[in-house]
Formats: sequence, C-alpha cells, structure tokens
Amino acid sequence: MGVRAHSPRYITTAKKHLAQFSTWAETRSITRPEEVTKPILERYQRFLFHYRKPNGKPLAYGTQHGRLVAIRGFFKWLAKSNAILWNPASDLELPKKGRRLPHHVLNLTEVERVLGVPDVRDGLGLRDRAIMEVLFGTGMRRQEVLGLGVYDVDSERGTVHVRHGKGNKERYVPIGERALAWIGKYLDVVRPELTVDGSEEALFLTRLGRPMNGDGLTERVRGYVNESGIGKKGSCHLFRHSMATLMLEGGADVRYVQEMLGHTKLETTQIYTQVSIGKLREVYLRTHPAANLGKPMSNGVSQGAGAMAEDLLVALAEEAVEEDAAVANKAQET
Repeated sequence: MGVRAHSPRYITTAKKHLAQFSTWAETRSITRPEEVTKPILERYQRFLFHYRKPNGKPLAYGTQHGRLVAIRGFFKWLAKSNAILWNPASDLELPKKGRRLPHHVLNLTEVERVLGVPDVRDGLGLRDRAIMEVLFGTGMRRQEVLGLGVYDVDSERGTVHVRHGKGNKERYVPIGERALAWIGKYLDVVRPELTVDGSEEALFLTRLGRPMNGDGLTERVRGYVNESGIGKKGSCHLFRHSMATLMLEGGADVRYVQEMLGHTKLETTQIYTQVSIGKLREVYLRTHPAANLGKPMSNGVSQGAGAMAEDLLVALAEEAVEEDAAVANKAQET
C-alpha cells in the first residue's frame, strides 16, 4: 500500500482492521489465509453487524464497510501474488455506507459565540482561536489543519496549501483576512515562545514545542463548544459542516464548495444542500398559503394565484374521480 502511495494514516487503519479480523479468525482456529472461504467472510460480516460497542450501540454501516474493504483488498493482493489459489472475497457483498446528514450545524451567531470562548490573553488560548478561525474560514479537516507547515499559508495570495489531504491528495484553498490576522498574531506572539527546535516546520505547536495531536485538539474544541452554551454538540468537524452550509445559503455554487472541502465526488458535497434549507424556507414562507400562523390564506395571494390554486384543486378532484372510476371498472371486470 505504501508503494501505491496510500497515506500513512490509511495504511495504519487497514492494518488495524486486518488485525481485528485475524484475531476473530484465530479464536475460531483459522490461522492460514487458504483456510478462509467466502462463507467464513460472510460469517465475519454478520459478526460485525451484530457487534455492540461498550456503549451498547452497533457499528455504523460506514465502519463495517471500511473493515470489509480492508479484508477484500488483502485477499485480492494474496490472490494476485499467488499466495492463495483463489480470492474468497471477490464476490463479497459490502453493506451500503449511506449518507447521514450532520447532526448539528451552527449559524453565524453560534459560530461567533464559540470563537469568542478562548482566552486570547493566554498563549494557548490565542493558538486555539487561530486554529478555530482556520477551521471555519477554510472548512479544512482536523488533520489537514494540524498538518499545515509555517510556509503553507500564503497571506499575499490569501491561500492555504493543503499537503496532506484525505487520500494523500494536495489542494489549495482560499482563506479570509480574518483567519490570516489571527494566524499572524499567533506567529508573532505565541509560536516563538513554543518553539524548542528551530527546525520544526509544523504551524501549530503544543506547549512542549511539538506538533499537536488530533485527539487533544478535538477535546479542546469540544470544550469550547460546550462552554459557549449554544446547546449543540461537536468539535472540529462542526466548523466544516457550518462553513459549507453557510456558503451554500449565501449563494455559492456547490462545485466551488466541493473544491473547498476537497471532496472527490459531488454527491458527497450535495449532503449540505439538504442542510442549507434557508432559500427553500424563504420561498416556502413567501408562497405557501398556510405557512404563517394567524394569516388568512387569502391575504397576500393575488387573484391570478388564487385562480391558479382553484384550477389546481379542480384538476386534482377530477384526477381522483378518474382513479376511482378506473378502480371500479377493474373490480367489475374481475
């Protein structure tokens, strides 16, 4: 996988999934690849489906899909390398991943409340404020932000070079003046105090002068979200969801949002079109006669619109009569 330029993180995840399958197989006295058959893999798939985490919840279909993809890739490689005679996973049906809508999305007021929580008089608080400004200003993933180097931010062009994107892909994304201002303040005031080794290129550092850890950042941002009192849960990805939704509500073309987020498929970005219902609600309130409580349905409706509504009702009634007649005729024929 390394030779084929897969990212180190993806390789680590695949090794973890294969180790889990290996442990499951060994407990059933299956210790060699040639002993694995399609029915055994299907049995493992059922095991993943029925498995319950310590909190009692099942594995998400996306998680099940990811674990089985690693196994399928492994047996494909074994067959290709002639280590086994045939690939038992070639016809394995994977579960559909599905696409879930974001649980929480922040409006602009809520974003400002969260951004205002860190104490910027403290060095680490100022650093965290700069990180959250980048998360919201660019929509970058957590690991992409933590993978930024000092020279990846171009303040003159107003861009950020994402070198370690998902799937080891690179891209450039625009960044606003506000986020650049906070980065500049962090670079001028805080980072020189955190730097221990002058050769360290990571932009955001811990108090020990090392690159930040993803889990640690998640906990800090989650704390700021909870402390803001907005009543919503989330962490770093919350800013990504909110940025995409607010841009679409502001009139951005979904293809440009796709470029910003680094999505390979447009369908992934279109999830946010289902969340950004601001425009749809605006049209609904303006056109639906029953949208406003206490407002007579005739108010605000032109004579032309009223006539069109009556014609529609007549057409629907005639359609219903025709359907009833067709059902009656079919019953008589029977």
